[in-house]
Amino acid sequence: MMRKVRADLHVHTCLSPCADTQMQATAIVKQAKKVGLDMIGICDHNSAENVAAVVKAGLREGLAVIPGMEITSSEEVHILGLFNTGRDVMHLQDMVYENLAGENDDQVFGPQTVVDEWDRVVGTNSKLLIGATTLTVEQIVEAIHRWAGLAIASHVDRERFSLIGQLGFIPEGLKLDAVEVSMASSINEEYGYPVVTSSDAHFLEDIGKNSTYFMIEDMSVDEINKALRNEMGRRIILN
Repeated sequence: MMRKVRADLHVHTCLSPCADTQMQATAIVKQAKKVGLDMIGICDHNSAENVAAVVKAGLREGLAVIPGMEITSSEEVHILGLFNTGRDVMHLQDMVYENLAGENDDQVFGPQTVVDEWDRVVGTNSKLLIGATTLTVEQIVEAIHRWAGLAIASHVDRERFSLIGQLGFIPEGLKLDAVEVSMASSINEEYGYPVVTSSDAHFLEDIGKNSTYFMIEDMSVDEINKALRNEMGRRIILN
C-alpha cells in the first residue's frame, strides 16, 4: 500500500569532523522522529563506520535509516551514495579508503568519533575524511551503481563542493540518479535529473530542515529509485 513518506536523505554523524559531537546514533534518530521524519540517510564524509549504529538505533526507535556515504571526488565534488544494505556501503568504503590519503588532525579539522547504537564512543577514525579521494566523479558514480546504490550529486545549488560549483556544469552522460538541492527555491530549477532536497545536517537542530516527500510502498532504496523514475505509481511529492 502506498504512503507518503517524509525523508531527509543527507545527515552526518559525529564521525564527520565538521559535524557536532552531539550527532550520535540515538540522538539523531530521536531528533528525526521529533521533527516528523519517517526516513533518514546517514552520509558521513568518505566513511560509513557509524552507519550500523544509526541503523540499529532506528530499528529500536522506529525510524527507517538508509545506509549511505558522501564521497569527495578528485575534483572536490561531493556525491551521495545510498544503499540497500550496510554490506553494500562497506564495499564502497573499502574502495574509498584505498583512494584516500592523509591523516586527520583533530585540532584542525575536528574529531572523527565512532559510536554504537547507544551513543557510546567505541573508537576514532584517523583517516583524513575531510579530504578528497583520487577517484573521479565518473568512477564514484560507477562504483555506487556497482553495489546497487543510488548516486546523487550533493547540494548542486551551492558554490562549494558541488558538481556545478566545482566544474561549472554537469558532465554529459553522467549516470546520476538524482541531484540534491539545499534550498527550497532551487527545487523547480531544471537540472536534467530528478531533484531531491535534504538538510545536510551537521547539527541536531538542522535535521529535517529540508526534506523530500515520496509516495512509496516501503522505506527502501529500491522504492526511492522507483519514485525518482516515476515508476509504478511511485513519485516525488513537491509539497
